[in-house]
Amino acid sequence: MADKAALVLPGGGARGAYQVGVLKAIGEIIPGRANPFPIVTGISAGAINAGVVASNADDFGRGIERLEKLWSGLRCNQVYRTGWLHNLTTGLHWLAAMTLGGLGVANPKSLFDNRPLAELLEREFHPQRVSEAIDANHLHALTVTASGYSTNRAVTFFQAGQGASEWQALRRIGRRTRIDHRHLLASSALPLIFPAQRLEHEFYGDGGMRQTAPLKPAIHLGADRLLVIGTRDELPDPEPATDTAYPTLGDIGGSLLDVIFMDHVSADLERVERINQLLERLPEDHDSARKRPVKTLLLRPSEDLRAIAERHAHRIPASVKALLRGIGAWGSGRMAGFLLFEGEYCRELIELGYRDGLAAAESIQELFGQTAAGHLR
Repeated sequence: MADKAALVLPGGGARGAYQVGVLKAIGEIIPGRANPFPIVTGISAGAINAGVVASNADDFGRGIERLEKLWSGLRCNQVYRTGWLHNLTTGLHWLAAMTLGGLGVANPKSLFDNRPLAELLEREFHPQRVSEAIDANHLHALTVTASGYSTNRAVTFFQAGQGASEWQALRRIGRRTRIDHRHLLASSALPLIFPAQRLEHEFYGDGGMRQTAPLKPAIHLGADRLLVIGTRDELPDPEPATDTAYPTLGDIGGSLLDVIFMDHVSADLERVERINQLLERLPEDHDSARKRPVKTLLLRPSEDLRAIAERHAHRIPASVKALLRGIGAWGSGRMAGFLLFEGEYCRELIELGYRDGLAAAESIQELFGQTAAGHLR
């Protein structure tokens, strides 16, 4: 299990396009067809990217090309239904349910219908290729995490080679299975925005809700190096100079999604670093000294993605804006950024990720033990 690099892809809705740009840069920094990540883990939109990378593990560059083509050509109606009639009906459904207290009206399941995404994933994700990649030793494991609504736990579904075992922790379990497009759909089912998905006997939603230790699946599967591609910058927001308006549902919802997608990642990275420091201080004859430190590298946007989303917010279909505006969830660049599955926005994020990835070339080479010329040390 030693000497395994893992790719960790947290969520972010449409922000997942940023990860594609970073991966494109990595493909140039670490040349060759070989997949540099024996372990690929994904949550939410990151699970979609992870699935495509894993199913093309025999040719890393081809996988990135497929991802870039997919994200660059996206439209919102390929992810969720955007027709006026459908969204008007949805809005009236929510209104009736809240007004009548559910009397005679079935409770609505979500704001948007993501059946178009289900069809897209079924076309783009090829489970058989994952199995073939594992059998050919191009890949050790693919994991996809979703949150169970009945059991209130994070379930990491994993497909792996021999030696990988299931695990169980506090409200987190690892379950061996054959991953298909339904797992990707469940992992990316943003709470309230997209409907929960049934897997076996339980309904599941976005994996980020319950996965408080997003690095743990990769480490459990034997990773000793983690490359994490985040979807949020860490630049502090400026203090307001005047009184701010009361937060809209869009502001609140966007903040909650930020917590789901990135705060757990940041906290887990700090936890791994503390453990690494502890292992360095232990004497060599200590039992715990046999555990190896885990190297980590977090790559994240150098710019505020909310500002980019605000420039492209007008591209969201008018029917979607109307529905969001009706429930007070429009007007926030943060919320718009999660739902802006439009090619122009995604291409700008891919370009930003590509630049950020190239700027981190030295750190990436160091993580993989390479010299600047790309040769192994």
